[in-house]
Amino acid sequence: MTLFDNPRALELTRRHFFASTGVSLGAMALASLTGRAAERAPMPKGGANTETGVGAALPQTHFPTKCKNVIYFHMVGGPSQMDLYDYKPKMQEYYDKDLPESVRQGQRLTTMTSGQTRFPIAPSKYKFTQQGKCGMWVSEVLPHTSKMADDLVFIRSMHTEAINHEPAITHMQTGNMVTGRPCLGAWASYGLGSLNQNLPTFVVMVAKPSNQEQVQAISARLWQSGYLPGEHAAVSFRAANDPILFINNPPGVSPEVRRTTLDGLNKLNELNHGLLNDPETKTRIAQYEMAYRMQSSVPDLADLSKEPQNVLDLYGPDVKKSGSFAHTALTARRLVERGVRFVQVYHNNWDHHGNLGGRMPDQCKDVDQPCWGLIQDLKRQGLLDSTLVIWGGEFGRTIYSQGGLSKTNYGRDHHPRCFTMWMAGGGSKGGTIYGETDDFSYNIVKDPVHVRDLHATILRLLGIDHDKFSYRYQGLDQKLVGVEKANVIKALIA
Repeated sequence: MTLFDNPRALELTRRHFFASTGVSLGAMALASLTGRAAERAPMPKGGANTETGVGAALPQTHFPTKCKNVIYFHMVGGPSQMDLYDYKPKMQEYYDKDLPESVRQGQRLTTMTSGQTRFPIAPSKYKFTQQGKCGMWVSEVLPHTSKMADDLVFIRSMHTEAINHEPAITHMQTGNMVTGRPCLGAWASYGLGSLNQNLPTFVVMVAKPSNQEQVQAISARLWQSGYLPGEHAAVSFRAANDPILFINNPPGVSPEVRRTTLDGLNKLNELNHGLLNDPETKTRIAQYEMAYRMQSSVPDLADLSKEPQNVLDLYGPDVKKSGSFAHTALTARRLVERGVRFVQVYHNNWDHHGNLGGRMPDQCKDVDQPCWGLIQDLKRQGLLDSTLVIWGGEFGRTIYSQGGLSKTNYGRDHHPRCFTMWMAGGGSKGGTIYGETDDFSYNIVKDPVHVRDLHATILRLLGIDHDKFSYRYQGLDQKLVGVEKANVIKALIA
């Protein structure tokens, strides 16, 4: 057969030729959708809780799992650690004095404070008390969180290299400051698979803060699957009207018609895949089928009318307000209860460059009772032991004030050197206080925890060895934790 005997070959351009030969590599990637496992360590023999879900890259976890589900609350903007959890009473003596150069040590500054000639110290205006048997100091603006101190693992020595929001949030979510990598939820979906085929494995929700003074922009790039198969990207749940766009049938279209339509589309997509071997075609087929199944499961999920009043009361007065943090927290519990593997929630307006005293109480009021209510609710449902709850931002704030300083109005700039996060449930060791900062909450003096250490620890709680969990992309074995050494913080694990 000559070239002229094949009409399609005559239509090939040079660019198409190289693209189509490259697609043959896509067939190899397609194996990840049909059973190719991630690189893995030797599996435990006879260990309990090692099974993974449907479509998992790992046939078993590397270690017995501590948790099956994750709810991750990200406070967009960077909460001020010294106003919430990192109590620094000595700073009262330093009010309006300049931060000593011996403490700042030439740290690079953002453009918002690089022009300042002074760095006046602004002690927290809030009172702190020790809570629980662990004795954790907690601010008065978190009265409900204070009541569950012994359920929480406090990490006061988190640190990162990123000093601006976009790279810092990207780093916290994906393990790299450069966009385009899979996020933590996508890795969990890929490695562990689905626990409920009628709902997504990975869901994201954006809660609306009651105070809208300085909302930080976030983008869907934070919850995409990167180089992993597209089915592992998060499905976004909305606060109003239909939780998920375009899954319901339009007027006049019956379920039978929709089923017939999908069957026809699937056949066309299968033909297309046979010609081009594009892995995303398989993803498209899977997503169409998921949307069809969600038509019946999502309405039940979104209906809070069957929740007992005593449960609604746990989350506070805003629980029935669509889009509120309280509503989102309860929805998160309903999602993991139904087998959603990973729930990511973003809450905005924690970027306190100014008016911290006026805005911080609003922010804390949004999240304080709902977080407490969620932990109590998970306990009530017997889900806390198998659900890891994470709370934190992308970096911390400076002890010095940005701009002017008064006892009623001050702001804090970005601070990557130290900040506080907490975890609860899911095999974490409640009542643990880990890490220590100096008197200025500026430098870590004990037990530093890098972002990649946090990721390695979360993966371990999920039963995954971070060093042996990878995805082959562009000739490299890509990992969530990257190429630098990451440490599992064993002190945080029960």
